[in-house]
Amino acid sequence: MNTTLENTTTATPSPGASPKRIYTLQLLTVFIGFLIFGFSENIKGPAIPRIQLELGLKERQIGTLLSLNSLGYLLACSFTAHLIRKIGIKAVCLLAFGSMVLSGILIFLSRSYPELSGSFFLMYIGNGMLEIGLAVLGARIFIRNTGMMMNLAHFFYGLSSAVAPIMASGLMTLAVGGRAIDWREVYLLILLLAVLPMIPAIAGKFPDGGHSDEDRIPLRTIAADPVIWMLIAILSFGVISEMAVGGWLVNFLEKAYGWDGTAAAGMLSVFFICFTFARLFLGPVTDKIGFTLSVIIFSALSGLLTFAGIAAGEPGAFLFAAAGIGIAPIYPTVMALIAQRYRRGGDTAITFIVTLMGVSSVIGNYLIGAIISGIKNIVAASRGAEDGLLLGLQAGYMFIGLCALLCSLSAIPLYRYLKKRGELL
Repeated sequence: MNTTLENTTTATPSPGASPKRIYTLQLLTVFIGFLIFGFSENIKGPAIPRIQLELGLKERQIGTLLSLNSLGYLLACSFTAHLIRKIGIKAVCLLAFGSMVLSGILIFLSRSYPELSGSFFLMYIGNGMLEIGLAVLGARIFIRNTGMMMNLAHFFYGLSSAVAPIMASGLMTLAVGGRAIDWREVYLLILLLAVLPMIPAIAGKFPDGGHSDEDRIPLRTIAADPVIWMLIAILSFGVISEMAVGGWLVNFLEKAYGWDGTAAAGMLSVFFICFTFARLFLGPVTDKIGFTLSVIIFSALSGLLTFAGIAAGEPGAFLFAAAGIGIAPIYPTVMALIAQRYRRGGDTAITFIVTLMGVSSVIGNYLIGAIISGIKNIVAASRGAEDGLLLGLQAGYMFIGLCALLCSLSAIPLYRYLKKRGELL
């Protein structure tokens, strides 16, 4: 695969619009978009224990709920690139933001597990469309210092991810008119914020793909590149490890160690603080030492810190937060690699990789819930329910750390393959 494909073109300035203003509006859409993305993804940390209690759900049902969410994300990934070619990236971003607002309203109205599952499913369709849309937009506008700029864009995702658990947990302790704010109202309030990035998106002009359909790299050519399949393995393990923390860390700390909701949400926020500033400060490092080597080093660090946290017990809980330093650069660094390697087929490559990565995410979320339930039931039969729950939660969290290590191991063949051909990025 040719690694020197030409740069994509930027949007042609409309009369009276300066290139600087156009680029500023593009940046605002990407950065604010990632802020909203982080909020929508990570309210679930403190919300899930309350959803589980109110609706009487088991861990396996929670795992299934998260898997259905990933399925909505996967569905969106499968059609978003085609939609971008048909209606344009601007319309796709607006549609994604709008569906997130609608899902917030539907979550607010949900009163049963099926209704909630359907509402979350829609939210993740919006998230999936937004993920592809922002990734494609970033690949088109971040021509120079791609690794740094991709990590900077995803820094905003980490920033809102750090704030989201504390904000959601704090809101759920407030009372308005003598009635406590519940998780439904928190989702409504936060998802309504998706209106904000619609403003620069409407006002701005976005770049097209820069190539006719005839000039694009066809999907069959991209699928025949061994690098694509290595990247799918890397992202699959890396994203399972990254996303699972938002869904399971609070649950783990509350049930395994008896932490209250505020303290557990606080530790999740510390994870995202580490995660956020790792993306801010390690972005230039990825450009300097190379994208592939960065993935090997940082994902291994995350996995080792996670296993150390489990081995140390409750005093080592801070290591779960520190693991965010390692896992944070993985996704944006791989996106930067894709943007550099597949200039003529970036939208197709991103969609193909993220769609297959989404399949792994569906399986991974389900496996975590199934591992927790399975180990809990086996151990509870011989050692009691308390030991069963603790060991089940530890086993589920060990799977999260294992995925980070497998991400690192999956990057080693890619490093060797690219180095042998003189194509390291």
